[in-house]
Amino acid sequence: MFLKSVLYNKNRNFCLGKAESTTNTKKNLFDPEAVFVTDLTDRNAIFKTVSQKLYDLGYVKEDFLGDIIEREDKYPTGISMRPLSRDLPDVAVPHTEGDYVSTQLIVPIALRNYSTFNNMINPSEELKVKFLFLILNNDPDMHSTILAKIMDFFAGTPVDELNELFNSDSNEEIYDFLENNFEN
Repeated sequence: MFLKSVLYNKNRNFCLGKAESTTNTKKNLFDPEAVFVTDLTDRNAIFKTVSQKLYDLGYVKEDFLGDIIEREDKYPTGISMRPLSRDLPDVAVPHTEGDYVSTQLIVPIALRNYSTFNNMINPSEELKVKFLFLILNNDPDMHSTILAKIMDFFAGTPVDELNELFNSDSNEEIYDFLENNFEN
């Protein structure tokens, strides 16, 4: 059973959702309070808004925002989904060093409008990204494992279901889908 509460910032361009699971007891890589849907298109504005909420939840440290922006500038995290399907929008998996986070979590961020990220493989290529999987990881030995789980999720989920997820406008639906389909 899921309950949903939605809060909007003063500009009503960012939706912070909460979908509370009453039956889940396993170690989660997702938190119902850390699922976002936004109208924002500027990468740094998205990072700023999400970072503040994550800081308020105690998941990131004070310098997280500056580091994630700097790291994204130096080491882009956009992923072209074309190898899986030309019908999928591109995604990004931004992350930072473990020194700036207090937990291990994947933060899904659905974009109502595309945002530009540079390609992880070819940094000079700009990608129109529709969904972010922000990785919070305070264990350096687990970074590649979490990234591999995300890639396995992409490869193992039917294209139509990924499109439904990437175009979802509901924090509750995003959380529910990931909890039920993502292998922890």
